[in-house]
Amino acid sequence: MNPTPYVKHEQEALDYEEWKKQKGDKPSIWTKLLSLKPLSAEKDLEIPHAYDGIKELNNPVPTWFNVLFYGTLIFAAGYLYYYHIGEYGERQDDEYQTEMTKANLAKQQFLAKNASSVDENSVKVDPSQIAVGKGVFDANCIACHGQHGEGLVGPNLTDEFWLHGGGVKDIFKVVKYGVPEKGMVSWEKNMSSANISAVTNYILSLQGSKPANPKAPQGEKYDAAAEEVVAN
Repeated sequence: MNPTPYVKHEQEALDYEEWKKQKGDKPSIWTKLLSLKPLSAEKDLEIPHAYDGIKELNNPVPTWFNVLFYGTLIFAAGYLYYYHIGEYGERQDDEYQTEMTKANLAKQQFLAKNASSVDENSVKVDPSQIAVGKGVFDANCIACHGQHGEGLVGPNLTDEFWLHGGGVKDIFKVVKYGVPEKGMVSWEKNMSSANISAVTNYILSLQGSKPANPKAPQGEKYDAAAEEVVAN
């Protein structure tokens, strides 16, 4: 039989004993923090009485636990006096009222700021916006719809035919939300609602302008009078 494994095991055991002697019984920081006692001191902690051979150790409560416990009692007493006896701080119901007042004020400020905002439900035909709308159109729309709305990549905006409706609300929605499947991007995040309304009114003003080299009609013919009758 080959005794090598046993020699190796004995060598490992000797190494461990040597390591244990070198390490000594010096307690670690963690042991000091938790007030832990080494096993070698267990005999000194035994309480004289025993029951059925079972002995009890006299392990005192660690210092850190006592500090934490009495600290919470001091904090609770201070909290009680500050919020309920001395009434220096706001109680929960008072905090609720304060936060609700702040929320209502913020709501009023928001509504006042957005009172002039326009959406697809409130947009209206307004010829006074045409001049501003032309500037918006020239800056953002001529690449796809042509300088005069005659249509390039995008459809012709000067005839009676529309792919998604030719009413003021229809056009506003298309500009605002786009039509991704047709290549029309959404301008909601890059253009204010006022500018979307202005460019919508400018597009409506292009009806019947008959620019040179218009793109062939697309979609269905829009009848404003028929739509008004249906709406009423």
